[in-house]
Amino acid sequence: MNITEREMMAQASDFGLVGPARIGSCLKSTEDDPDQVDAPLSTPLAPAAQVRFRAMVDAHFGFVWRYLGGLGVPPAGIDDAAQQVFLVAAAKITSIEPGLERSFLVGTAHGVAANARRANDRRREVHGDVALATRADHSPDPEQTAESREAASILDAFLAALPDELRSVFMMFELEGMTMAAIADTLNIPPGTVASRLRRAREDFHDMAKRVQAGSPSARGSVLGRGGRS
Repeated sequence: MNITEREMMAQASDFGLVGPARIGSCLKSTEDDPDQVDAPLSTPLAPAAQVRFRAMVDAHFGFVWRYLGGLGVPPAGIDDAAQQVFLVAAAKITSIEPGLERSFLVGTAHGVAANARRANDRRREVHGDVALATRADHSPDPEQTAESREAASILDAFLAALPDELRSVFMMFELEGMTMAAIADTLNIPPGTVASRLRRAREDFHDMAKRVQAGSPSARGSVLGRGGRS
């Protein structure tokens, strides 16, 4: 299978690794379903805080949901992980500085994702490796479905192999379409650092894509020849 870099991104997006497709019923308008906003709240919030929390959910839920997937949270656990992120946000809503909501959510998502990955690893140790969760969308085109699954799997492995600081910048720029300035604001790092990390992540992605296109046996088992760089 010869998958170009652009096709890898597009097929992975269509298959549900990135983009809004997989949000589906998970992301509901708070106007259509008020309980979607109230669900994460463990203690009552003041009216002004409730309004702000609703706005935070509407503005950032989709981003957080996709970001958690990119951080390696298993598909079946993303909904719960996203709820945990917003649970923390609800509890600390009054201490989150206006304008820095996304930065807070990103930092929280990293902690929640790490916990979710550890919990998943423990389950796998207890029950043994189980076949990957069925991710197919029952497309009428089996070949296209296989290619999409392949692309999503490769991109999944690539993101998992990246150091956190490179993965965050890569996902935000390449998969979320955020500007470097917005990424710098979100991560609270200089724009130059964003550019440097993005360049390094892209280099690794290009190297991985070349190995995949060349049919390298190591491309799927170890997508990064120099993974884990800091």
